[in-house]
Amino acid sequence: MNLLDHLDELRKRIMISLAAFIFFFIIAFIFVRDIYDWFVKDLDMTLTILGPLDIIWVFFSLAGIIAFAFTIPLLILQIWLFVKPALTAKERKATLTYIPASFLLFVGGLCFGYFVVIPLVLNFLMGLGEGMFHTMFTPDKYFQFIIRMTLPFSILFEMPLVVMFLTSIGIITPEGMRINRKYAYFALVVVSVLVSPPDFMSDVLVIIPLLLLYEVSISLSRVVYRRKIKREKEMDQSTEI
Repeated sequence: MNLLDHLDELRKRIMISLAAFIFFFIIAFIFVRDIYDWFVKDLDMTLTILGPLDIIWVFFSLAGIIAFAFTIPLLILQIWLFVKPALTAKERKATLTYIPASFLLFVGGLCFGYFVVIPLVLNFLMGLGEGMFHTMFTPDKYFQFIIRMTLPFSILFEMPLVVMFLTSIGIITPEGMRINRKYAYFALVVVSVLVSPPDFMSDVLVIIPLLLLYEVSISLSRVVYRRKIKREKEMDQSTEI
Protein backbone atom coordinates (compact mmCIF):
# COMPACT_ATOMS: atom_id res chain seq x y z
CA MET A 1 0.00 0.00 0.00
CA ASN A 2 1.04 3.59 -0.55
CA LEU A 3 0.72 6.25 2.15
CA LEU A 4 -2.83 7.27 1.22
CA ASP A 5 -4.02 3.65 1.29
CA HIS A 6 -2.47 3.18 4.74
CA LEU A 7 -4.18 6.33 6.00
CA ASP A 8 -7.50 5.19 4.53
CA GLU A 9 -7.14 1.80 6.21
CA LEU A 10 -6.24 3.48 9.51
CA ARG A 11 -9.28 5.76 9.23
CA LYS A 12 -11.48 2.73 8.63
CA ARG A 13 -10.19 0.96 11.75
CA ILE A 14 -10.61 4.10 13.86
CA MET A 15 -14.17 4.64 12.62
CA ILE A 16 -15.13 1.02 13.41
CA SER A 17 -13.70 1.35 16.93
CA LEU A 18 -15.42 4.70 17.45
CA ALA A 19 -18.74 3.30 16.21
CA ALA A 20 -18.41 0.37 18.61
CA PHE A 21 -17.69 2.75 21.49
CA ILE A 22 -20.74 4.87 20.68
CA PHE A 23 -22.92 1.75 20.44
CA PHE A 24 -21.73 0.40 23.80
CA PHE A 25 -22.04 3.88 25.31
CA ILE A 26 -25.71 4.09 24.30
CA ILE A 27 -26.44 0.62 25.67
CA ALA A 28 -24.61 1.40 28.92
CA PHE A 29 -26.41 4.74 29.27
CA ILE A 30 -29.79 2.99 28.93
CA PHE A 31 -28.89 0.70 31.85
CA VAL A 32 -26.79 3.27 33.75
CA ARG A 33 -29.01 3.16 36.85
CA ASP A 34 -28.57 -0.61 37.13
CA ILE A 35 -24.81 -0.22 36.63
CA TYR A 36 -24.68 2.47 39.30
CA ASP A 37 -26.65 0.33 41.75
CA TRP A 38 -24.25 -2.57 41.16
CA PHE A 39 -21.16 -0.44 41.87
CA VAL A 40 -22.55 1.01 45.12
CA LYS A 41 -24.39 -2.09 46.40
CA ASP A 42 -21.71 -2.81 49.03
CA LEU A 43 -21.62 0.73 50.38
CA ASP A 44 -23.41 1.45 53.65
CA MET A 45 -24.19 5.01 52.57
CA THR A 46 -25.70 6.99 49.73
CA LEU A 47 -23.24 8.93 47.60
CA THR A 48 -23.51 12.70 47.90
CA ILE A 49 -23.62 15.11 44.97
CA LEU A 50 -22.74 18.80 45.30
CA GLY A 51 -24.77 20.10 42.38
CA PRO A 52 -27.41 19.08 39.84
CA LEU A 53 -24.87 18.70 37.02
CA ASP A 54 -23.03 16.07 39.04
CA ILE A 55 -25.83 13.64 38.20
CA ILE A 56 -25.11 13.96 34.47
CA TRP A 57 -21.37 13.66 35.16
CA VAL A 58 -21.92 10.40 37.05
CA PHE A 59 -24.13 8.90 34.36
CA PHE A 60 -21.83 9.89 31.49
CA SER A 61 -18.71 8.74 33.35
CA LEU A 62 -20.17 5.33 34.17
CA ALA A 63 -21.46 4.82 30.63
CA GLY A 64 -18.08 5.90 29.23
CA ILE A 65 -16.11 3.51 31.46
CA ILE A 66 -18.35 0.54 30.60
CA ALA A 67 -18.30 1.41 26.88
CA PHE A 68 -14.50 1.66 26.89
CA ALA A 69 -14.15 -1.69 28.67
CA PHE A 70 -16.35 -3.44 26.09
CA THR A 71 -14.60 -1.67 23.19
CA ILE A 72 -11.12 -2.86 24.19
CA PRO A 73 -11.37 -6.33 22.55
CA LEU A 74 -12.64 -4.83 19.30
CA LEU A 75 -9.97 -2.12 19.44
CA ILE A 76 -7.23 -4.72 19.82
CA LEU A 77 -8.72 -6.69 16.93
CA GLN A 78 -8.76 -3.58 14.71
CA ILE A 79 -5.11 -2.89 15.54
CA TRP A 80 -4.27 -6.48 14.62
CA LEU A 81 -6.20 -6.23 11.33
CA PHE A 82 -4.30 -3.04 10.52
CA VAL A 83 -0.87 -4.64 10.95
CA LYS A 84 -1.92 -8.08 9.65
CA PRO A 85 -0.78 -7.51 6.02
CA ALA A 86 2.78 -6.91 7.23
CA LEU A 87 2.94 -10.21 9.16
CA THR A 88 3.93 -13.68 8.00
CA ALA A 89 1.54 -16.60 8.41
CA LYS A 90 3.31 -17.76 11.57
CA GLU A 91 3.35 -14.24 13.01
CA ARG A 92 -0.37 -13.86 12.29
CA LYS A 93 -1.16 -17.10 14.08
CA ALA A 94 1.05 -16.19 17.05
CA THR A 95 -0.23 -12.64 17.47
CA LEU A 96 -3.86 -13.68 17.05
CA THR A 97 -3.62 -15.79 20.20
CA TYR A 98 -2.50 -12.70 22.13
CA ILE A 99 -5.80 -10.88 21.54
CA PRO A 100 -8.17 -13.02 23.67
CA ALA A 101 -5.40 -13.71 26.20
CA SER A 102 -4.72 -9.99 26.62
CA PHE A 103 -8.41 -9.25 27.19
CA LEU A 104 -8.84 -12.11 29.68
CA LEU A 105 -5.80 -11.00 31.68
CA PHE A 106 -7.04 -7.39 31.63
CA VAL A 107 -10.45 -8.47 32.94
CA GLY A 108 -8.78 -10.75 35.49
CA GLY A 109 -6.77 -7.83 36.82
CA LEU A 110 -9.88 -5.67 37.07
CA CYS A 111 -11.77 -8.42 38.92
CA PHE A 112 -8.86 -8.99 41.30
CA GLY A 113 -8.69 -5.29 42.10
CA TYR A 114 -12.44 -4.90 42.49
CA PHE A 115 -13.32 -8.06 44.42
CA VAL A 116 -10.13 -8.50 46.49
CA VAL A 117 -8.21 -5.24 46.84
CA ILE A 118 -11.06 -2.71 47.08
CA PRO A 119 -12.92 -4.45 49.98
CA LEU A 120 -9.64 -4.77 51.91
CA VAL A 121 -8.61 -1.15 51.40
CA LEU A 122 -12.09 0.32 51.88
CA ASN A 123 -12.77 -1.61 55.10
CA PHE A 124 -9.38 -0.62 56.47
CA LEU A 125 -9.83 3.07 55.67
CA MET A 126 -13.37 3.15 57.05
CA GLY A 127 -12.26 1.41 60.23
CA LEU A 128 -9.34 3.81 60.58
CA GLY A 129 -11.62 6.83 60.91
CA GLU A 130 -14.55 5.15 62.64
CA GLY A 131 -16.10 7.41 65.26
CA MET A 132 -13.87 10.33 64.28
CA PHE A 133 -15.50 11.69 61.14
CA HIS A 134 -18.87 12.02 59.51
CA THR A 135 -18.26 10.10 56.30
CA MET A 136 -19.72 11.19 52.98
CA PHE A 137 -18.52 10.05 49.56
CA THR A 138 -19.08 12.02 46.38
CA PRO A 139 -19.43 9.99 43.17
CA ASP A 140 -16.29 11.43 41.58
CA LYS A 141 -14.14 10.58 44.63
CA TYR A 142 -15.62 7.11 44.97
CA PHE A 143 -15.24 6.14 41.32
CA GLN A 144 -11.73 7.63 41.19
CA PHE A 145 -10.92 5.37 44.12
CA ILE A 146 -12.30 2.34 42.24
CA ILE A 147 -10.26 3.15 39.13
CA ARG A 148 -7.06 3.65 41.11
CA MET A 149 -7.54 0.33 42.89
CA THR A 150 -8.34 -1.69 39.77
CA LEU A 151 -6.52 -0.24 36.76
CA PRO A 152 -2.97 -0.85 38.08
CA PHE A 153 -3.78 -4.55 38.58
CA SER A 154 -5.30 -4.87 35.12
CA ILE A 155 -1.96 -3.59 33.78
CA LEU A 156 0.14 -5.80 36.07
CA PHE A 157 -1.85 -8.86 35.02
CA GLU A 158 -0.62 -8.29 31.46
CA MET A 159 2.88 -9.23 32.67
CA PRO A 160 2.93 -12.76 31.15
CA LEU A 161 2.06 -11.50 27.67
CA VAL A 162 4.55 -8.63 27.87
CA VAL A 163 7.26 -11.07 28.97
CA MET A 164 6.44 -13.44 26.11
CA PHE A 165 6.62 -10.61 23.60
CA LEU A 166 9.90 -9.22 24.95
CA THR A 167 11.36 -12.73 24.93
CA SER A 168 10.30 -13.30 21.33
CA ILE A 169 12.16 -10.18 20.18
CA GLY A 170 15.23 -10.97 22.27
CA ILE A 171 15.09 -8.20 24.87
CA ILE A 172 14.80 -10.52 27.88
CA THR A 173 15.54 -14.19 28.54
CA PRO A 174 14.14 -16.65 31.09
CA GLU A 175 17.62 -17.00 32.57
CA GLY A 176 17.82 -13.24 33.07
CA MET A 177 14.41 -13.23 34.75
CA ARG A 178 15.50 -16.06 37.02
CA ILE A 179 18.74 -14.30 38.00
CA ASN A 180 16.91 -11.02 38.67
CA ARG A 181 14.02 -12.71 40.48
CA LYS A 182 14.88 -11.15 43.85
CA TYR A 183 14.78 -7.62 42.38
CA ALA A 184 11.48 -8.33 40.65
CA TYR A 185 10.06 -9.77 43.88
CA PHE A 186 11.16 -6.67 45.75
CA ALA A 187 9.47 -4.38 43.21
CA LEU A 188 6.23 -6.41 43.29
CA VAL A 189 6.22 -6.45 47.09
CA VAL A 190 6.68 -2.68 47.18
CA VAL A 191 3.77 -2.19 44.76
CA SER A 192 1.59 -4.57 46.79
CA VAL A 193 2.36 -2.85 50.09
CA LEU A 194 1.68 0.58 48.61
CA VAL A 195 -1.80 -0.32 47.31
CA SER A 196 -2.94 -2.59 50.15
CA PRO A 197 -3.75 -1.77 53.80
CA PRO A 198 -0.82 -1.97 56.24
CA ASP A 199 -1.74 -5.32 57.77
CA PHE A 200 -0.10 -8.68 57.13
CA MET A 201 -3.12 -10.58 55.78
CA SER A 202 -4.01 -7.90 53.22
CA ASP A 203 -0.41 -7.69 52.04
CA VAL A 204 -0.25 -11.47 51.58
CA LEU A 205 -3.53 -11.57 49.62
CA VAL A 206 -2.14 -9.02 47.16
CA ILE A 207 1.50 -10.15 47.02
CA ILE A 208 0.95 -13.88 46.36
CA PRO A 209 -0.97 -13.48 43.05
CA LEU A 210 1.62 -11.04 41.72
CA LEU A 211 4.52 -13.35 42.62
CA LEU A 212 2.70 -16.28 41.01
CA LEU A 213 2.25 -14.16 37.89
CA TYR A 214 5.99 -13.56 37.78
CA GLU A 215 6.73 -17.28 38.07
CA VAL A 216 4.20 -18.03 35.34
CA SER A 217 5.89 -15.36 33.23
CA ILE A 218 9.26 -17.10 33.66
CA SER A 219 7.78 -20.42 32.54
CA LEU A 220 6.12 -18.84 29.50
CA SER A 221 9.34 -16.99 28.68
CA ARG A 222 11.21 -20.30 28.77
CA VAL A 223 8.76 -21.84 26.27
CA VAL A 224 9.01 -18.85 23.90
CA TYR A 225 12.79 -18.77 24.21
CA ARG A 226 13.14 -22.46 23.31
CA ARG A 227 10.94 -22.00 20.26
CA LYS A 228 12.95 -18.93 19.28
CA ILE A 229 16.27 -20.82 19.53
CA LYS A 230 14.84 -23.76 17.58
CA ARG A 231 13.57 -21.46 14.84
CA GLU A 232 16.93 -19.71 14.58
CA LYS A 233 18.75 -23.05 14.27
CA GLU A 234 16.39 -24.12 11.49
CA MET A 235 17.02 -20.86 9.67
CA ASP A 236 20.79 -21.27 10.00
CA GLN A 237 20.61 -24.81 8.63
CA SER A 238 18.49 -23.69 5.68
CA THR A 239 20.95 -20.92 4.81
CA GLU A 240 23.90 -23.34 4.97
CA ILE A 241 22.13 -25.63 2.54
